[in-house]
Amino acid sequence: MLTADIAVLGAGPAGMTAATEAARLGLTVVLLDEQAAAGGQIYRSVGQSSARQAQVLGTDFTDGRTLVADLAQAAVTHVTNAVVWQLGSDGTVTYSVDGEARQVTARRVILALGALERPMPIPGWTLPGVMTAGAAQILMKQSATVPTNAVIAGCGPLVYLLAQQLLRAGHPPRALVETQIPADLARAMRHLPGALRGWRYLAKGARMLAEIRKAGIRRYTGATNLRIDGGGSAEAIGFSSGGTAHRVEAATILLHQGVVPNVQATRSLGLDHRWSDRQRAFVPVADDWGRTSNEVFYVAGDGAGIGGAKAAEYAGRIAALDAAASLGTIDTAERDQRSLADRRARATELLARPFLDAAYPPATDTLRPADETIVCRCEEVTAGDIRQYARLGCVGPNQTKAFGRSGMGPCQGRYCGLTVTEVLADANGRTPEETGYFRIRAPLKPLTLGELATLSGDGGELETVELAK
Repeated sequence: MLTADIAVLGAGPAGMTAATEAARLGLTVVLLDEQAAAGGQIYRSVGQSSARQAQVLGTDFTDGRTLVADLAQAAVTHVTNAVVWQLGSDGTVTYSVDGEARQVTARRVILALGALERPMPIPGWTLPGVMTAGAAQILMKQSATVPTNAVIAGCGPLVYLLAQQLLRAGHPPRALVETQIPADLARAMRHLPGALRGWRYLAKGARMLAEIRKAGIRRYTGATNLRIDGGGSAEAIGFSSGGTAHRVEAATILLHQGVVPNVQATRSLGLDHRWSDRQRAFVPVADDWGRTSNEVFYVAGDGAGIGGAKAAEYAGRIAALDAAASLGTIDTAERDQRSLADRRARATELLARPFLDAAYPPATDTLRPADETIVCRCEEVTAGDIRQYARLGCVGPNQTKAFGRSGMGPCQGRYCGLTVTEVLADANGRTPEETGYFRIRAPLKPLTLGELATLSGDGGELETVELAK
């Protein structure tokens, strides 16, 4: 078993800066990440990217090269291809590499597990040829593969960024089908003064839209009643916009309704969470340093609330400095002095978030989809099934597991949890906070009995691993 002062989970911007900063302070650091190289989703494979990929993906991608290089120079034990499947409240982390289970115990654990794309359940979203916008970016970053003949549907800044990237790659999307409505922008205007102070986001968005318009890419806004048509695979997307029914043929449909914090690990630990109306998601309760309701654990980056890559970068260093102070490596005065620039930069970076969240909210049609729409892809549970469970007396997501197995498939509720909460809350006339979320238990990711058995090491008794309560 490894031991360390600090264990960092996730090698995205927050994880890389947390690990690098902690190592610079002289702490022993273990960094665990599922990927083969540092970068996370936003900077995936940035260290191995070609000049052509850098040109297509832009500075939002290549900015990660500095963080990857800094991490490589730091005295960090970086374990790649590590799948974390159990966390102990004492700081014991159990994970697997190449089918072999291992453990590390740390005095402090920084969870930098990032975000998940919000599920966008619409009729036909399970057809081959339909994927998320984030999955399209993975293809471009990791495999240099560009989706062609595509339509991007949904809302949020990533819709425009991906359209720009596809355009630069020589395969512009056939259309953008956007779900935001004028009333959303009107509601967002009260946040404009703050957004103007974080003007770089707005300027970047304006440049992307100008490039999209210049290329003549069709944009449909206020889209409702989205559906994907096709027999064995996607053939077209249908929707209503401007009081008119539309149908755009495409072999690839890229869906996006924003991102939400990945709370599987924090939920499994029983940490305190709260519902964010602004981000329509549950977030861990944490202070400005990333401290949670368990002193051993910190959360940093988008896993603590969506803020973007730069904000995550600053948050990682801030969390590492406070963790070091809590262990007595530095005092609070040094912590405050070292973190001052990052705290100011993070605050500036977050100024535009309220405006963006209000201007690009998830569409009601996807938060509470029609009855026939599949919500839980793993177990093929529909929104109508969830509503039927509510009529039978089901008041929370955990009960839906007993009624119909939603959230019990390989994804363990990652891609249906929020939709189940929203549908149940609406059906029962309750708030999402009152309705709650799935109870997450280990193993967080599927594992084999063979992997579990490798914890015994010398063939003796297994080390204690709590799989469920």
